[in-house]
Formats: sequence, C-alpha cells, structure tokens
Amino acid sequence: MRTPVVVVGDVATDVVVVLSGEPAPGSDRPASIVSRGGGAGANVAAHLARLGTPTVLAGCIGDDAPGAGLAAELSAAGVELRLRTVPGAPTGTIVSLVERDGQRSMLADRGANLVLRPADVPAPVPGGHLHLSGYTLLDPGPRDAGVAALRAATSAGCTVSVDPASSGPLRRYGLDRWLADTAGATLVLPNADEARLLTGCPDATDAARALAARHPVAVVTLGPDGALWVAGDEVVHRPARPATVVDTTGAGDAFAAGLLHAWLGTRGASPAAALDAVLACAAEVVRRPGAR
Repeated sequence: MRTPVVVVGDVATDVVVVLSGEPAPGSDRPASIVSRGGGAGANVAAHLARLGTPTVLAGCIGDDAPGAGLAAELSAAGVELRLRTVPGAPTGTIVSLVERDGQRSMLADRGANLVLRPADVPAPVPGGHLHLSGYTLLDPGPRDAGVAALRAATSAGCTVSVDPASSGPLRRYGLDRWLADTAGATLVLPNADEARLLTGCPDATDAARALAARHPVAVVTLGPDGALWVAGDEVVHRPARPATVVDTTGAGDAFAAGLLHAWLGTRGASPAAALDAVLACAAEVVRRPGAR
C-alpha cells in the first residue's frame, strides 16, 4: 500500500505566453497563449494522483469560476481536495512568459492562496507524508499554516519534503529563517540556484552535500544537466533525458511528484533508478506548454 501524501500549496490558473520573434519594446510581438491549471502545490498533487499515489491537497481558492474549474479538474485527476473557498478573494493567477529557449519569467497574483490558515491543513496521519511547497513559507499570510503543518507532521512521525520554490522570494524571506523553519524536513528538493543560495557553496555538488548534512536526503535539480541525489556519503548524478524544450513551467513540480512517488513507493529502489524515472517525467512536461 502506498504512503498517502498531503500536499500544502498554491492553486492557480497558469496563463502561459510562449513568445516568438524578437523583443519589440513599445510594439507588438507574436505569441501563443494558453490557460492551464497551475500552482506549485496543485501541480505536485495532480502529478502524484495520476501516478497512483493517494494524495490530499490543502489550499485556498476564490469564490469564482476559475476556482471552481480548477477544483473540478483536480478532483477528476484523482486528488482528494481540502480547498477552502475564500469569499471576496480571487483565485490565484500566474502569467508565465516563455522565451524561445523555454526559459520563463513569472508574474504572480497569488490571490486566495495568501490567506491559507493552519486550520485549512488536515491533521497528519502517522506514517504519512507531508509535501510543503516553499511558496507557503515565503509570504507572511500563509506562513503560519506552513510552519504549523511542518511541526504537526514531524511530531506525528511523518516524513516531510520541502521545495524551496524560488530563489528571489527565498532571498527576501531570509535564508537562516527558511533553514530554521524547515529543519525537520526529511527530504529537500531545491534547484541548483536555490541550493547554492541556501548553502553559500558555488558548486552544486558541494551545496547538495551541505544540505544533506542538515537533512537525511537532498535532491538537487540541475536543469539540462539532470539531477543529484545526496544522502550521507552517497552522491548520485543522473543526466537529463533529451527533450525539445517548449516550456519549463512546472518541470520542477513534475520532478518533485515523480521523486516522491518513487521514493515513498519503493524504498528499496536505487537512487539512480528513481532519478532516471523522475527525469523522464520532467522531460515530458517541458515538451508542451503548461505545468500539467
């Protein structure tokens, strides 16, 4: 039987703008624009449920049509919802501007996600797993809910994973503060920039080792260079799968979900095998616009 996962994080609409042509300040630039379900917490939950892991999503949506649509989509994907509807607040919206090489800039209106409360997160089930999207900690509105969820999960003997989310907000929040908040996490899932920022190590492998000195497992994504798994003295690197990159939005969330599915479901699997499977999932996401 698979370990159930409670995911705490944002629910949002992603407006993905895939740009073409050359930059044209003050003029027009061609683009392909699509709207898809997004939000880091919702993305991880949707991918986990589709992989067959029992998943509960705790978060907030607005009392509006986008919120209702996102809830219906997530429920159809197999996610058990613990979403509070917030009257008068809009459901979150993220505009993702995607350049021709697949890299993107994010414009975020987090809306109802910013009023997440500790009571919105279900009580932990002993033996379960909590995955916390770092965005929950990086704003004063939902921070109390994130910290309370972490403490309750560790007290109940659950395993805990945390994604630092984004280097800019992380720097503004305070590195020592974030490290203190997440000290009880079993597994941390930064990208290379976040790992370097959190540790002060310019080399990604050294940064991963430094994080693994604080947590039982550190897995660092390296973009086109693949990923690192570090636990104790064990360091495993696996290359990325070849892919034609259309949009990197949500690739980290797909990676996190795939890793949790592999790690929680087959504890005896080798880190190399787990990383290979997960990198294949992430490669599928970057081939198309949108996070899921």
